[in-house]
Amino acid sequence: MKKLIGIDLGGTTAKFAILTEEGEIQQKWSIETDIQNEGKNIVPNIVESINHHLNLYGLSSKDILGIGMGSPGTVDSEKGTVIGAYNLNWNTLQLVREQIEEGTGIPFYIDNDANVAALGERWKGAGEDGADVVFVTLGTGVGGGIIADGNLIHGKVGAAGEIGHIVVEPNGYQCTCGNQGCLETVASATGVVRLARDFSERYAGESELKWLIDDGQEVTAKTVFDQAKKEDKLALIVVDKFYFYLGLACGNIGNMLNPETIVIGGGVSAAGDMLLNGVEEYFQKFAFPTVRTSTKLKLAQLGNDAGVIGAASLVKKSSNC
Repeated sequence: MKKLIGIDLGGTTAKFAILTEEGEIQQKWSIETDIQNEGKNIVPNIVESINHHLNLYGLSSKDILGIGMGSPGTVDSEKGTVIGAYNLNWNTLQLVREQIEEGTGIPFYIDNDANVAALGERWKGAGEDGADVVFVTLGTGVGGGIIADGNLIHGKVGAAGEIGHIVVEPNGYQCTCGNQGCLETVASATGVVRLARDFSERYAGESELKWLIDDGQEVTAKTVFDQAKKEDKLALIVVDKFYFYLGLACGNIGNMLNPETIVIGGGVSAAGDMLLNGVEEYFQKFAFPTVRTSTKLKLAQLGNDAGVIGAASLVKKSSNC
């Protein structure tokens, strides 16, 4: 049986995995992402690492069905190019497929990193290989991917699935995209802290979270959720507002797409069942009646492996294996 290679390319590291055609990871490794010199070393380093590890594991290009990769930036999956991946210093068009296929002799497939993570959770994670799955990832920003009838939805210019830019508060915080009140401004890791600081200014009761903020201590999204678990009254107000915004967005997603599953992942989702139950309450409030009973909210299951597994699934999809 031939094997698959999945790559999850990030601004700090590139993660690699060799998988079976059934999506089981057999080997994993990573390398640092060298963003110096306009990121010109990134692709050559990827090629070198693949060839080195194939040799290390006694494999050749003939043993590999294909290589899939998730990348930040604007990805043209048909042409195999990337542009605008600013955390990689890729400001000009990168001919990624051309370089990797030339350097390894293996067919190569690529898509946006959030889309690829969605494919991973759909194939081997909480999506349970369903045909209609939406993935929402809550990290430094808010990203997402939409799978409908088994296919990724890219849109006209690849901008489909920008879930972080659903407007949930028309007169809300300014977003980096230029709009106001995007989900990303209130449901990302930085957004939760922003909510906590704003609510803290108006809160007059007893609260350890308020004391931490007023004392200039480092406060993260984890801090806020940890305090909420301790029944801190300010923290409970903050996380309820977070649940409201994310539940509203998920309700709108459900009403528009009626997926089998909306999977919530990313660092903020580490809050676990508390987060899921809180969002579910507002989802039930905002979703259309038949959507409430047919679309399920779930927490992501794959963690950091979602990217490499989803990237490998690009090979399966394209090879029809």
